[in-house]
Amino acid sequence: MARRPEVLTSRGRSFLAAGVTLVLGGMAFGFPDLTRGGALLAGLPLVAALLTRRHTLTLRVTRTPTPARVAVDEPASVALTVENLGAASSPILMCEECLDYVLGDRPRFLVGRVETGSSRQVTYVVRSHVRGRHRLGPLRAQFGDPFGLATRHADVGAASDIVIRPKVEPLGRAGLRGVGQGLEGEVPFLVALHGEDDVSVREYRDGDDLRRVHWGATAHCGELMVRQEDRPARRRAVVLLDPRAEAHSAPGPTSSFEWSVSAVASILAHLEQADCAAFAVTARTVRAELASEPIRADEAIDLLAEEQPGDTDDLAELVRHAHWAIGAGGFIVAVVADGSDAGLAGLAALRRPGQPALALVLDSATFGTDGAPSGSRPGWPSSSAAPAGRSARSTARRASRRRGRARRHTPARHSPWERRHETGLGRRGPVRAGDLPRRLADGHPLRT
Repeated sequence: MARRPEVLTSRGRSFLAAGVTLVLGGMAFGFPDLTRGGALLAGLPLVAALLTRRHTLTLRVTRTPTPARVAVDEPASVALTVENLGAASSPILMCEECLDYVLGDRPRFLVGRVETGSSRQVTYVVRSHVRGRHRLGPLRAQFGDPFGLATRHADVGAASDIVIRPKVEPLGRAGLRGVGQGLEGEVPFLVALHGEDDVSVREYRDGDDLRRVHWGATAHCGELMVRQEDRPARRRAVVLLDPRAEAHSAPGPTSSFEWSVSAVASILAHLEQADCAAFAVTARTVRAELASEPIRADEAIDLLAEEQPGDTDDLAELVRHAHWAIGAGGFIVAVVADGSDAGLAGLAALRRPGQPALALVLDSATFGTDGAPSGSRPGWPSSSAAPAGRSARSTARRASRRRGRARRHTPARHSPWERRHETGLGRRGPVRAGDLPRRLADGHPLRT
């Protein structure tokens, strides 16, 4: 418990000033009764301050956020528990929880007397539109004497943190097919080890060989069942995040870098649902030495919550780590900003002949403004992304007039994956949010 200086209340200071005045006046004019009354009046605040100082707060404060993982713009309920570890009951406390400003207003509440060994719980809600690690606490408590003459302030318990993760957009339920070449061709199989049962039966899935249908189990279960004689190996994917601060737009919740972080988090969650071994190559995973091994989506998204823009040299370092990650095969997805070509030159070397790759090139200048998406870049198949602006609204109006049904178009707030994408793959047309996971699964944007 961090102590703060004890102070007299306005009432206590008034009593003290009046008492000193009466004492001086009584001594000057020779009124002993007035002097005794002034001494009593001046002594009351001092006695109250002494009684307040006797209270020793031995409290333990714990905080439990629900849910445990919170995304941007999602509310979280924090259960604050105050437990008394001292030998005497605690006084009535007027408490204020210290929070980072992005979490909202500081909650204030009253905590009644807490007996020895017992606890009290208070719940409040926080919400943040900025991802990252934010501070909860310490708990600032205030208590005083029964007459309201003296008060005491104390910081109770230690501060804790809450991690606000980037928003993860659902990318559909489409799976990943083995449509590549070489190491990314038909999915290989691993034979069971000695002593393990090679034969098992499972439900039929799209793409299973019909020659593996187990007709006996199908008749018994009432649905199509297949023999699983081997264990399929997991496919590999490398997801790279461009960290260059000079290539992205100005910082803020609507910046291109925040869009990139949300996109990488959504892709990693989609790959995990497709049972794909994903390698996240970001500045945080490189510093944590996790870029060279498969990573779970939850762990990667926790690291993305604290991702910050870096220098141009950081992209070159990420490319070097990505070279090692794709050494055993796999397709590549890079989310980059349209900075200088010199900064993006190293990305082209990641893609090997016959290896699928996809680059999401962001038109960072249009984020937070109304503008049109930029064109595609040579090298990889790419999709250029920009926020919905005037061009999208005017196109919708012209299309409505051509059909003879003039409709009122009200601009809505779009999530990152609801924004319009334009692709440089010939005449494929715009790639919408629902189309991206399907094309990733079907291999359309990954073919060369």
